[in-house]
Amino acid sequence: MLPGVYQSSMKNGDIYYRASVTFRGKHISLGSFSTEEVANQAYRFAGMVLEDNCRLKIEGYPKDCPLSFHKWVVLINFRDNHMYFKNPIYLKKRYFSYYLDQNICLRFDAEDLFYYAHHKIMKRGGHLFVSDYGMQVSILSRYGIKNYAVAGKDYLFANGDDHDYSYQNIIIVNPFHGVTKIVKKGHPCYITKIHLNGDYLVGRYRTETEAAIAFNKAALLLRNKGLNKNFPQNYIEGLDEITYASVYQKLRISKKLIAYADTIDNSL
Repeated sequence: MLPGVYQSSMKNGDIYYRASVTFRGKHISLGSFSTEEVANQAYRFAGMVLEDNCRLKIEGYPKDCPLSFHKWVVLINFRDNHMYFKNPIYLKKRYFSYYLDQNICLRFDAEDLFYYAHHKIMKRGGHLFVSDYGMQVSILSRYGIKNYAVAGKDYLFANGDDHDYSYQNIIIVNPFHGVTKIVKKGHPCYITKIHLNGDYLVGRYRTETEAAIAFNKAALLLRNKGLNKNFPQNYIEGLDEITYASVYQKLRISKKLIAYADTIDNSL
């Protein structure tokens, strides 16, 4: 076998080759390859990248590199920062970069390093998530942003960079489902809507808390009338049961929505 290469086989008996390198006492797998020669190229490439005097940077990833871009980032970070992560992370002074691919680099605060060192970020349908205890969890949940939140409406990136996930860059506009904040004559107002066959107005309220509870009240009314739909629940932190019940009882919802609820067939 060529240096850095060992042979393995699949369950069906097909042969493939794996490459690995040891650096600073750490044994690093470089991946699987179809031929011994390509596996050896990956080994030699990794050795070149890990040399202390190597000036290759993440942005200089060559087109014909036998190493995956993911592994390229891992090796360069280990060389420069003396810390090994299995995920494509590069450490900076007060933050770190997480490379989804050559074109997408996310920025996170240093306090999130431990989490993302052990949770791989995946992208599907424009959404970023990790696998946590067997569930797909949006990375936005770490900022208190709900799954249904819409960028530009429910939360904003302060500097306009939607790849910058540092905490100071995330501004939560609407933390509750169905609630939208507007400013009328210089005063804030909160509009609550609930989605049925289109959006139905629940009402307009002075505070965000009232608007969130109004959504819960509208959802319960519709379920009690027989509408078979699983509406999300707004949870208001720091509000005790007595205060919640008091606000709930006083809140009014639109007559149009009440009229719609009365038309629901209980067999639905």
